[in-house]
Amino acid sequence: MEQKIRWGIIGLGGIAHKFANDLNLVDGAEITAVASRSMDKAAVFAKEFQAKHAFGSYKDLFECDEVDVVYIATPHTGHKEWSIMAMEHGKHVLCEKPMGIDRSDIETMIAVAGKNQVFLMEALWSRFNPSIKKAKAMVDAGEIGPLGYLHADFAFYALDRPEEGRLLNPDLGGGSLLDIGIYPVFLSYLLLGMPDAITSSSKFYKTGVEIQTSMIFDYPNAQAILYSGLTSESKMEAEISGSTGSIFLNGQWHIAQGYGLKKGKQIDAVELPTLGNGYTYEIEEVNSCLRKGELQSGLWSHQNSLDLAELLETIRFQNGIKFPFEQ
Repeated sequence: MEQKIRWGIIGLGGIAHKFANDLNLVDGAEITAVASRSMDKAAVFAKEFQAKHAFGSYKDLFECDEVDVVYIATPHTGHKEWSIMAMEHGKHVLCEKPMGIDRSDIETMIAVAGKNQVFLMEALWSRFNPSIKKAKAMVDAGEIGPLGYLHADFAFYALDRPEEGRLLNPDLGGGSLLDIGIYPVFLSYLLLGMPDAITSSSKFYKTGVEIQTSMIFDYPNAQAILYSGLTSESKMEAEISGSTGSIFLNGQWHIAQGYGLKKGKQIDAVELPTLGNGYTYEIEEVNSCLRKGELQSGLWSHQNSLDLAELLETIRFQNGIKFPFEQ
């Protein structure tokens, strides 16, 4: 029987709870250790998800010999620091997106991964969603002809949330772009690659964080119309249109449970429900890579993370989106 890959989790917020639930659904994986700056929080989390060890510091988890790979689920601002510390302790890392605040952060993280010969991947879970994988396969196979138009949005109302919280706090890298705008940008990059030009516009909240960003990605023969925002809800749908057909990912498209394929006037709907919360697929990808001795994923590589960071950095530069710690 194949030995289980032993996972550690740090940053025990809402995303970590969903991730831990899905981790317990994956054969060949187990939650061995969890860590929080609050020992009480770690103990409660460990009991809920049957983790063997609970730690009151991240460093203690990194020093645990029973952990193979660490899932970093802290706020954006801690991704680089904690990923590097984990890798310096010889741990493989799955780091929540965005992997770094900017491209240079990711370059540094990749260099540390190479020096320590450990696996590193950005947790862009939508890349592994069955419907999105199928959409990419159909586009790559030319099933809807060359793409001419892509639309994707991601928005919800968040201005009633605490200003010291993750989304509205500039000290935590808040705003819509890095948190949810990364998804539409990712989809355009996944299906159309790096654009020739980007046009974008942002609006800001009283705390200084960006709360609305509209983007147009220009390609030689296509345009992508993208949006993220915290000022209202949107349908959160994606439309991928080519010369002979279209693919529709219904809301919320980044966790799609199926897709629609339109050719002519007919739309064929296909259901592809995800297991658990949908994190199981990226977990299985990490496990597969580790068992093969691979240090990066072929589906979401280090270069993919660098490219994505470059796109986000371009949009931030165009709109003056800066955080206090970058001044």
